Amino acid sequence: MKITEIKSCFIGPALSAEQFIAEHFFLFLAKGTMNGYDGNKHYVLKAGESCIVRKNRLARYNKVKNNNEFEKVIIFLDEDFLKSFQKKHSILFKNFTSKDAFIKLKKDDLINSFLLSLEPYYNNSGNINDKFSDLKREELLLILLQLYPELSDVLFDFGIPGRLDLEKFMQQNYKFNVSLERFAFLTGRSLSAFKRDFKIHFNETPNRWLIKRRLQEAHFLIEEKKQKPSDIYLDLGFENLSHFYAVFKKEFGYPPSVIKEK
Repeated sequence: MKITEIKSCFIGPALSAEQFIAEHFFLFLAKGTMNGYDGNKHYVLKAGESCIVRKNRLARYNKVKNNNEFEKVIIFLDEDFLKSFQKKHSILFKNFTSKDAFIKLKKDDLINSFLLSLEPYYNNSGNINDKFSDLKREELLLILLQLYPELSDVLFDFGIPGRLDLEKFMQQNYKFNVSLERFAFLTGRSLSAFKRDFKIHFNETPNRWLIKRRLQEAHFLIEEKKQKPSDIYLDLGFENLSHFYAVFKKEFGYPPSVIKEK
């Protein structure tokens, strides 16, 4: 069986559509292409490639089908599992410094053999029986730490995000459609401290600032880059096109479709 013939498979909870990564996970792409963005860098994962997606990061990813096919393997490495693993195995830390949300892994026979070994355990839903899921996760983690011992610094860091430069973080991540609670957590603040500090830095409430900042970028992309509203509203953090049109018109006095006519 070829690696590219592997069907979609999940070990762990369902992948959230939210743009906040709550738990680490291993991702292997069997068919298609996946584009990722973490507010700082763009990433491309092609068929046959794998990566670790880090928790406590904001990330956006979209899939591109190849011959109308897209297949992936996602294995969650949640904190409870990692703490259990740490009790059983000696963990060495290597001072890994990369801040990337998507950590690309090189192709390796050990990873390929592991992926092929999953196939007999699939059920009709693409999940693996609970009796075997932790065993297979442990096997994967032993392989990853043998190949990439520096990953221990990422996977076994159970601390919460430290206090960050609020203005720099928000200017980098305003396009992500997540709650204020998430923004507060990622900048190392309580929600009340986040709102207080936000007022000091921006002289505006977070919700109002986010709308205005996204609209400023939208206006620039439509007027200067000649992009279509329908192509940009999701990437700018708006949930639907009608809402984007409504807030744009309220802010500028005309709908985004008028810009090209000016």
